[in-house]
Amino acid sequence: MTKKSYIEFIFLIFLGAATSLSLPPFNYIIINFITLSLLFAFLIKRSEKTKNKKLFFFYGWLFGFGYFITNLYWISISLTFDESFKFLIPITLVLIPAFLALFYGIISFLFFIFKTKKVISSFFLFSLIFGLTEYVRGSILTGFPWNLIAYSFSNQLEILNITSVIGTYGFNLFCISLFISPTVFILRDKRADIWVCIFFILTTISFYIYGSQSKQDFTEIEINTIEHKVRVIGSNIKLDRFYSNIDPITAIEDLIELSEPNKNEKTIFIWPEGILPGISQEKLVDYKWLFENHFNENHLLVLGINSKSVDKGVVKYFNSLSLYDHSLNLLNSYDKIKLVPFGEFLPLEHVLKNIGLKTLTNHYQSYSKGSGRNIININKNNYSLKFLPLICYEIIYSGRLFNNPDFDFIINISEDGWFGQSIGPKQHFIHSIYRAIESGKYVLRSSNNGISAIINPFGDIEQEVSFNKTGYIDFSQFKKVRPTVFSKYGNKIFGLITLLYIFLFFSFNRINNE
Repeated sequence: MTKKSYIEFIFLIFLGAATSLSLPPFNYIIINFITLSLLFAFLIKRSEKTKNKKLFFFYGWLFGFGYFITNLYWISISLTFDESFKFLIPITLVLIPAFLALFYGIISFLFFIFKTKKVISSFFLFSLIFGLTEYVRGSILTGFPWNLIAYSFSNQLEILNITSVIGTYGFNLFCISLFISPTVFILRDKRADIWVCIFFILTTISFYIYGSQSKQDFTEIEINTIEHKVRVIGSNIKLDRFYSNIDPITAIEDLIELSEPNKNEKTIFIWPEGILPGISQEKLVDYKWLFENHFNENHLLVLGINSKSVDKGVVKYFNSLSLYDHSLNLLNSYDKIKLVPFGEFLPLEHVLKNIGLKTLTNHYQSYSKGSGRNIININKNNYSLKFLPLICYEIIYSGRLFNNPDFDFIINISEDGWFGQSIGPKQHFIHSIYRAIESGKYVLRSSNNGISAIINPFGDIEQEVSFNKTGYIDFSQFKKVRPTVFSKYGNKIFGLITLLYIFLFFSFNRINNE
């Protein structure tokens, strides 16, 4: 191993780490034009000097490791809440980024295998492989589509609104091409290659124009008033309640006080995920006496709470979003279908529990996956209001949230206290903006120890309970937006964009060889 090799390795890790600064909450988007262009240029130049496939895989892995270790360090904070997990913190800090970096190693490896001698065809090839691999990362196993390059655009709503058409993965593929296009300008084989750079600049401008027009159209839509206003709660109840056997009565009293129910106002209250320690869905009614002096027939309650069922003698537990009336009668419920590995379920539980491992969020056994995600319909005095339930982590998935767009808004409940004062809760919140734009629906997000907000279909945060703050926000008026293109076709559009890139790669490769 030469001194030059060590310098290259450090350089690649640094590029990955610097790229993290383009993501929320920093959003220094200009960095991507430098770091991703340098990565692409480095791979092109090194491919001309080496035939070592394993080394090329390692190049991509180093970049990915630098990228993920700096923007996902906060995952290890969740292990600090239980003494039995603390020994895993150093392993987690390294192991998770090291695993995710494998996908970036695959990118550089495949690029080396299929790369052509011409910069322009290599440009489309690299973008294509990068975009497809990120889609795979968000899909295989349980999928983890966190911190795609596209999330660096979270502050540019006009440009970001193109995701209502092409979705986040399609936009991510475009972003990769945009950020590495300066390399084409610098390393171009002929002057005509510059037109590719110009095309991506003009396309970005067209996205901005599209988004600006969408914003103008949105302001002119008729406003609808909701008969039952929705009150979204943002709380800061400590996670100690999971481990210290804290009396749930205190938490309930705090939430009722925070909710400020008015018996003369028709209100649907939304409380965060898993907010009541030690109370299951069927046991909540035992605490009816706490609600009697504050809630009446004008009130409904939506909250995250555990539930269980017995199937052929086997007890199953679920992380549920439940709808109750003022007397705490269960009206409807949704069981979470996208569970967090190690947080909510233990892979290979029958093996790993024998060496002392368990789930973070409960002490009995892994949660079971729900049977499906159904729209919840609130029927009250001939009044109907429909919402799509999403629990915590489920908000991060693009293109797999619903099949039927016939609902009024999305309710997302979350517990973000597992990640302390880190950037994790802020990154988690940003996904809500992307889902609102893609679906063309309002997102009502209630979080404990995180950010609670009302986000409109354009992606604007209309109201917010900021990080580390407590309070509530009311949703009483909304605008109905026509179903977006993406809500109709989902990631089939990403598939079409992928085919376009394949066509462009072979076309430019053929032209350059003639």
